[in-house]
Amino acid sequence: MADDPHALFEIWLAEARESEPNDPEAMALATADTAGRPSVRMVLMKGHDPGGFVFYTNLDSRKGVELAANPDAALLFHWKSLRRQVRIEGRAEAVSEAEADAYFASRSRDSQLGAWASDQSRPLDARTTFEARYEEVRARFDGGEVPRPPRWSGWRVVPERIEFWSDRPHRLHERRLFTRAPDGTWSEGLLYP
Repeated sequence: MADDPHALFEIWLAEARESEPNDPEAMALATADTAGRPSVRMVLMKGHDPGGFVFYTNLDSRKGVELAANPDAALLFHWKSLRRQVRIEGRAEAVSEAEADAYFASRSRDSQLGAWASDQSRPLDARTTFEARYEEVRARFDGGEVPRPPRWSGWRVVPERIEFWSDRPHRLHERRLFTRAPDGTWSEGLLYP
């Protein structure tokens, strides 16, 4: 047994980076609206530490709106090549403006321009409409830096529970559950498969 799920996560992530063919940082993000209707989608983890797991998005996207109204969230990393998964449950909180600015500045220019051109999660009448908006934004920022859009930022899911699942023959899987106490310490136990 261990007492630091973040250290174990870092070990597993390093192994996934060696074996996964694509995006070992990809995670499923589950949110729910105020009526409790769930929604799940894949996002990319852009940072993690004992404070939580960070991703970025348009704050007016479906996930952004749902997290603003109901910050309870769940994450799932599934590393098929390792036959492992990590499940995380916690509450989402906004990253700081400085964190959002720093990450946005690290993105490729095309990704920065795309953030300005997209009304993420909103209906789109035709792909050509989006492409035209992208070209307009590209012309507007031609020759200059692309600032972070005001409605684009990040979320940090602060974990309350982290489960490490390992595949075993005959479906006799291993499940290790870390639960955080109110004082921030972690306890570990096992779950039946």
